[in-house]
Amino acid sequence: MNAAPPSPSSPGAAEEFLGGVRAELPLLLGVMPFGLMFGVLGLAAGLPAWAVIAMSSVVFGGASQVVFAQLWGALTPPTVICTTVAVVNLRHALYSASVADWLRGLPWRWKLLLAYLLTDEAYAAALARFRDGPPGPQRHWFLFGIGFTLWLGWQLATIGGVLVGAAIPAGWSLDFSIALTFIALLVLAVHRRSELVAALVAGAVAIVAQPLPHKLWILLAAAAGIAAGLAARGLDRPRLAAEGAR
Repeated sequence: MNAAPPSPSSPGAAEEFLGGVRAELPLLLGVMPFGLMFGVLGLAAGLPAWAVIAMSSVVFGGASQVVFAQLWGALTPPTVICTTVAVVNLRHALYSASVADWLRGLPWRWKLLLAYLLTDEAYAAALARFRDGPPGPQRHWFLFGIGFTLWLGWQLATIGGVLVGAAIPAGWSLDFSIALTFIALLVLAVHRRSELVAALVAGAVAIVAQPLPHKLWILLAAAAGIAAGLAARGLDRPRLAAEGAR
């Protein structure tokens, strides 16, 4: 995956950074409402405003933050909360492994920064740039531009959600919005047959395992979905072969 030596016309750091910003701006239309929702849900779950805002900076993972808020509101033991959030974020390790070859020569300070900023949206846009864009020594600035833009938008959206949530009466139940948010994300994320299998299996296990204490159904459903998706990867081969032949 290592690129060929860059040409004299390779994009510079500023050009790469601005390219990443431009690539991320349209995606903020979907990210900002999710950030607002988390700010509202965090307060509804009993988290103080400062903790909701700090979580968006420390964790910086929408799905895991919403899961944390839901489990916190249900008084789930800390061990279960930490384990569940870790399982939800396992996909980030796969993202890192996927782009590692393109970032291998960077110093550790850059690797740590980009690992922190490597979210779902940042990975998708950066992978397209690394694979199809011109080679160059400043390509990591593209990922930085994407990640920084998303990070800034996520912080502002969370703060907005906290401000909105503080004005919502305490008697209003917002639990239903968690399920609606994840359903919307799921519909947008499923592109392959194996992903559909994983989603269906995880959903079925989540329903069956509802009686388990401490919301352990989340962990069980996640593990079952991952296993089902891996087992069903063969269903994607015809489509992948067809895409490769184009």
